[in-house]
Amino acid sequence: MTTEEKNNISKSSYNENNIQVLEGLEAVRKRPAMYIGDVSTRGLHHLVYEVVDNSIDEALAGYCDTIDVVIHEDNSITVTDNGRGIPTGMHEKENKSALEVVMTVLHAGGKFDKGSYKVSGGLHGVGVSCVNALSTQLTATIHREGKVFFQEYSIGKPIGGVKVIGESDKTGTIIHFKPDGSIFNETVYNFDVLSSRLRELAFLNKGITLTISDEREKDDNGNIRTKTYFSENGLIDFINYLDETREKLMTDPISIEGEKNGIPVEIAMQYNTSFSENLHSYVNNINTHEGGTHLAGFRRGLTRTLKTYAEKSGMTAKLKFDISGDDFREGLTAIISVKVAEPQFEGQTKTKLGNSEVMGSVDQMVSEHLAYYLEENPKEARTIVNKVILAATARHAARKARELVQRKNILSNTGLPGKLADCSEKDPALCEIYLVEGDSAGGTAKQGRDRKFQAILPLRGKILNVEKAMQHKIFENEEIRNMFTALGISIGTAEDSKALNLEKLRYHKIIIMTDADVDGSHIATLLLTFFYRYMKELIENGYVYIATPPLYLIKKGNKERYCWSEDERKQTVQEFSENGTEKGIHIQRYKGLGEMNADQLWNTTMDPQYRILRQATIDNGAEADRIFSMLMGDEVPPRREFIEQNAKYANIDA
Repeated sequence: MTTEEKNNISKSSYNENNIQVLEGLEAVRKRPAMYIGDVSTRGLHHLVYEVVDNSIDEALAGYCDTIDVVIHEDNSITVTDNGRGIPTGMHEKENKSALEVVMTVLHAGGKFDKGSYKVSGGLHGVGVSCVNALSTQLTATIHREGKVFFQEYSIGKPIGGVKVIGESDKTGTIIHFKPDGSIFNETVYNFDVLSSRLRELAFLNKGITLTISDEREKDDNGNIRTKTYFSENGLIDFINYLDETREKLMTDPISIEGEKNGIPVEIAMQYNTSFSENLHSYVNNINTHEGGTHLAGFRRGLTRTLKTYAEKSGMTAKLKFDISGDDFREGLTAIISVKVAEPQFEGQTKTKLGNSEVMGSVDQMVSEHLAYYLEENPKEARTIVNKVILAATARHAARKARELVQRKNILSNTGLPGKLADCSEKDPALCEIYLVEGDSAGGTAKQGRDRKFQAILPLRGKILNVEKAMQHKIFENEEIRNMFTALGISIGTAEDSKALNLEKLRYHKIIIMTDADVDGSHIATLLLTFFYRYMKELIENGYVYIATPPLYLIKKGNKERYCWSEDERKQTVQEFSENGTEKGIHIQRYKGLGEMNADQLWNTTMDPQYRILRQATIDNGAEADRIFSMLMGDEVPPRREFIEQNAKYANIDA
């Protein structure tokens, strides 16, 4: 068949019958990622956030102060609040219960009526109806008007009408749902992920009690795992939580709270001895990790006010170079939270605020309150300015070190590190680089790789802990310089000295491959800390991965199997056992990559067809910031507690 004949057929077959009209919630089931981001674990957890956000909206309106989330043994979820309860009366236009309208119609809900909610999080109005569409079963139990109303749904469609099933002297909404396993790649909820979001919401909405319980986990007394979050001081408590492992330069955080031009603004900020900038911004409780006008307003107000004070005080008179905006934010932890009646978000994912009027409101709030704080607290003011001067001096030194890195012909992709075994493919989208712990494992990886698209860069020992190092020391470190050079990345522009230029990035898969022991985990954490603090854009663009070499090789006679977990090891041993005996079974525990030959390393860890790669993602920027600070900072007790709570194989290398 000729190309022309194919084109004629395709043209003739595209007619009115090809136009699909998706009724009701069918569009959500057809393209779920358009509504909840994706169908992986992130999308799965997003379902819970959508339901909880409705309860938070009730709290913002002043009608709710308690929200409970329960993970049931079958991984279904119940969210309960003590708000007013979703209206259940007949909706005139739709000629059905208002509850059914909210649950089954996209872009329906009280938040489109300005009289019902002043501000709300889920402004697209698709939240709970999307949850309904993507659940095999959902029940809504409503307490209001002295009665208990109930309606059940399956895959977004009601099973019968709204029924009155009892009387009640309470008000509130109870939503129970079971995610559809045919939609989601994974249907097992992670307690810690949900818990982290509820903690964040408690800080952002002081005075609200949020509880999460997990019926899948019980202690020896049969008590289920439960955590309760409540914040009396809001963002001040949030700052203290984030900075609990850092050495603070101030007695108490600076708190800014008020309303400017009709926009409620709440800010808490604190300087510490670290060298990183940690700003977290929110709009109506939504984490705007890409920033936007509220963050720009904060930066502008902070820089101008501090610069004016520093110049007036004469503390910067002897400096021979300018202070940049970055210098005013080094070692600063800040949270900016605004409530906007009609926010305009750039992009479907609501990660960047576009309302131009918000910039001026935040700028004015910061300028007024910070200027007053500096005048009233001269000791803290001098401490802050001294920190800024130190940052500027270090940046000046770092620029020279950075220029030295970039002078090594990064832009022309020449002068690559001597240890780099590059690949022959030149298209970055098809190339991957393994950052391998040690020369020995690096040598094995070089032998086992596919030279066409896989590059290997061995790293000697443990790289510098960037959490505790000044910027110029980081760029002077040989292993870090080698990574910059190998990746082809330049850092720093006139507008932002910390911005990455990814145009010359040579690999779109950057894979950390370390030994499966304590030292290997430490090296992987050091590398992730470096990427998070200095190359966050790589993580945000989905370029950073962690290789997972097997922990065990189980052999019996001619049979052998690699195992990646303790559960797999137990299951394999059980399968290989005969008559309940483990005789003849040989278990090899891999602690180092060097214990595998090149073929084994390829088959288990480097072959795209069989390997397991874990993609590094940032689900919660504030929590990631806190954990890196805690793991790599100076404070030992919080780190020990974290390891004890999270170590799965505490004695595996004993």
